[in-house]
Amino acid sequence: MSGWRVDPAGEILEPARQCPSPNCDERPPGTAVDVVVLHGISLPPGEFGGGEIEALFTNTLDWDAHPYFGAIRGIQVSAHLLIRRDGEVLQFVPFSRRAWHAGESTFRGRRRLNDNAIGIELEGEDETPYDDRQYAALAEVLKALFASYPLLSPRTLAAHSDIAPGRKTDPGPAFDWLRLYDLLV
Repeated sequence: MSGWRVDPAGEILEPARQCPSPNCDERPPGTAVDVVVLHGISLPPGEFGGGEIEALFTNTLDWDAHPYFGAIRGIQVSAHLLIRRDGEVLQFVPFSRRAWHAGESTFRGRRRLNDNAIGIELEGEDETPYDDRQYAALAEVLKALFASYPLLSPRTLAAHSDIAPGRKTDPGPAFDWLRLYDLLV
């Protein structure tokens, strides 16, 4: 999985599959990208491989297709990237724009992490081990981001649970941080 790079003209990850989301806006002027937030998501909870995450991020989810969707009906969220169980990478929001993934958040004394963060969703759930292909894809994607954004490094990675403690638990205890760090060296 080599050849990943950020196209500086459009701030698009190549060769990620592009799935534009309307759930984004401009970052505040002068804001530098200096943190990557890792998330875990499955829709419906505990189910993998369907198109529901993509539909949620593009505002095309059929709210009546599953009982769980009633609890999240109408939310508008996105992330910059989604890494599926098989390692496929989808991009929803250019890195130059603010994706709506962090919500109420604080990290290292700063609030509103959507302003300066890149959000990466991993298809998974807190207690289910993530797939080998996801770790490989995530490491390659992060290397491309580190090469393109000078303030990013392994030290600027955060879990959703780190920035929204008590509110969020993902990517959860099943995510192997040491494995990821080993892939980044």
